Amino acid sequence: MSKGKGFFTEFKKFILRGNVMDMAVGVIIGGAFTAIVTSLNTDILSPILGIFGKRDFSNLFVQLTGRETIYNTLAEAQEAGVAVLAYGNFITAVINFLITALVIFCIIKGLNAASEKMKKKEEAPAAAPTTKKCPFCKSEIALDATRCPHCTSVLEETK
Repeated sequence: MSKGKGFFTEFKKFILRGNVMDMAVGVIIGGAFTAIVTSLNTDILSPILGIFGKRDFSNLFVQLTGRETIYNTLAEAQEAGVAVLAYGNFITAVINFLITALVIFCIIKGLNAASEKMKKKEEAPAAAPTTKKCPFCKSEIALDATRCPHCTSVLEETK
């Protein structure tokens, strides 16, 4: 019985680690993003490209069986149970992939540029020192001091 508790405790610890939770969030957002890109392609880009090609990509297919009847749309052919090679769906998937890759590339490029700007701000030159250490008592004194206020030693001027 203790072996089972140890397994589930270890599993719970694994699941609640930060990187696993980050990955889960990424998968969920990725799924939502895929739906957006698919909608962009299906509802906006394909009709615009269809104006120029006089055809919708998703309707491009080659009829493999049932040659006695020629079907005009992919839906008609599939409904009739005819084997088809739906290369239009493949073209649509390739376009979805390219759009997704382009958007992710732009996001990563923007994040990298913002990260570089933050690094440059962090690496700004430090302000010139305003104090120095007394060579005699090692106390912190003003940079232009000629005598140490702590040990009253006379300081040599360094240029």
